Amino acid sequence: MFYLDFQNANCKNCYKCLRSCPVKAIDARDSQAKIIESRCILCGHCVDVCPQNAKSVHNDAAAVEQLLGKSKPVIASVAPSFVSSFDVQSFEAFREKLVALGFADAFETAEGAAAVTAEYKKLLESGKFENLITSACPAVNRAIRLYHKDVLKYLAPVDSPMVAHAKILRERYKNAEIVFIGPCIAKKREAKESGIIAGALTFEELAALLKKRKLEFAPVAQSAAPEQKRTQKAEAAAAADGDKSVTRAKFYPISRGVIKSFGSFPSGYEYIAVDGVDGLTAALDSVKNLNGLFLEVNACEGACVNGPCAIKRKGGAVEANMIVRNYTNRSVPAGLDAYPSLACEHKPLAAGDRVPTEDEIRSVLSSTGKTLPSHELNCGACGYSTCREKAWAVVNGYAEVEMCVPYMREKAESMGNVIIENSPNGIIVCNGELKITEINRKAEQLIGIASPEYIFDCFDPTAVFKALESGRGMTALKQKLEKTGKYADVNIVPLKNEKSLLIVLTDVTDKVNYDAELDKVKADTLNVTTTVIDKQMRVAQEIASLLGETTAETKIALLKLKDAMIKDKHD
Repeated sequence: MFYLDFQNANCKNCYKCLRSCPVKAIDARDSQAKIIESRCILCGHCVDVCPQNAKSVHNDAAAVEQLLGKSKPVIASVAPSFVSSFDVQSFEAFREKLVALGFADAFETAEGAAAVTAEYKKLLESGKFENLITSACPAVNRAIRLYHKDVLKYLAPVDSPMVAHAKILRERYKNAEIVFIGPCIAKKREAKESGIIAGALTFEELAALLKKRKLEFAPVAQSAAPEQKRTQKAEAAAAADGDKSVTRAKFYPISRGVIKSFGSFPSGYEYIAVDGVDGLTAALDSVKNLNGLFLEVNACEGACVNGPCAIKRKGGAVEANMIVRNYTNRSVPAGLDAYPSLACEHKPLAAGDRVPTEDEIRSVLSSTGKTLPSHELNCGACGYSTCREKAWAVVNGYAEVEMCVPYMREKAESMGNVIIENSPNGIIVCNGELKITEINRKAEQLIGIASPEYIFDCFDPTAVFKALESGRGMTALKQKLEKTGKYADVNIVPLKNEKSLLIVLTDVTDKVNYDAELDKVKADTLNVTTTVIDKQMRVAQEIASLLGETTAETKIALLKLKDAMIKDKHD
């Protein structure tokens, strides 16, 4: 099971997830976008932007519940951004809910962050690094290991705050299981790969568990402005703790939080922070050309408080940022005495992609009509930044040729024009004012006017008016076209979305002429038939008259013959 789950969704081929993905870890074939696991850095942006909710974070709540039900104690490591996701202003109140849920105890991950900051300072002071990139964000770390291997040497060889804290807790509680709780999806994979963290819950998953157990927090008023005196006192005390200050490390989940956690800055470096995947590639590409740079990089815009599984506030990342600042400044100053080794090695990874040949790239480009560099629009409508990048995806089996929107539109328009121009019927499109916007050659031939301006210039528009008023289709049979003397069946179809009318003229002139000729033949045949019948009647009458005279004469002759024969017999 991967860390992002997929649901069958009515994907609209919007490629929104592909556009938002900084590493193009989306397989967009067959009208169903899917995650390419080997390429994914788990930044979670595809989950946030998908309008069809086709992707969701794999839920580990059930597994953690089972863990809590066992005899082994479970310790929670809680990201400092909890105050921006839950209505709570103190960690003790949060800890009480976790204990009620079944955790043996809970601590802030800021303890691990303080140790990480101390290690960063050691590396900077060693002078061994031309530049140093923070290792706190697992999504950024994986992006560097997969796609920016040329700056991998600058990635701080230090555990993330989550892993560092797990090591600290493991020393305190030898037999306990460690569960991380935070706003990040990428922490789930990092927890599994760490080998010392039993599981990772998102804030959304924790909120669901608390609601299920009826342990929700009562709403509290969040103050946007901390008490000034207390803030100054806390900051001064935290500064005195040096770079092992747990208090200052609670800044980690906000923008420039790592930099703010330093008590003092080693000289010779510029300290810069970059948030969000949009600037990720540019920032990492620039590092190799610079010297003396400490770069804090977060995959999420606004840093961890705006993570994909943070519980969002109406005020967004700005309000969440202020809440964390206020909480940190109100915290009791605390320092970290000692911690285990946090050294780690970030090894390069391979996504398993194939590097296409130039001939393969050109072949894909030419299949969409891009035979010259000037044909490559690089419009990004397919989700890829350039046409060549999309061609790379096609060769690797992650995309389809038909994903090129300009190409498909041009193809559809071209095919549509071919069909319309070669249609045996006349086709006219007019707007609500009956002004003709489109007309094909057949229609011009039928009406006998080249490029007419209005429908009423062509034929009687009565049926067209009725269709326009009623919004329903109309048909006018055997409409005479005065200019040519032809006849046409006129079918009118309102196009409501386009606020126009489609008019189809079917030439029925031959049928009308045939029907007229047939009517004439019928009339002529009827006249001939009547004449013949009259003649036949006269002949019949004449024959009958002649037969009547002959019969009378025959009767007289026979009677005479009979009388003669009777007379002869008597004689």
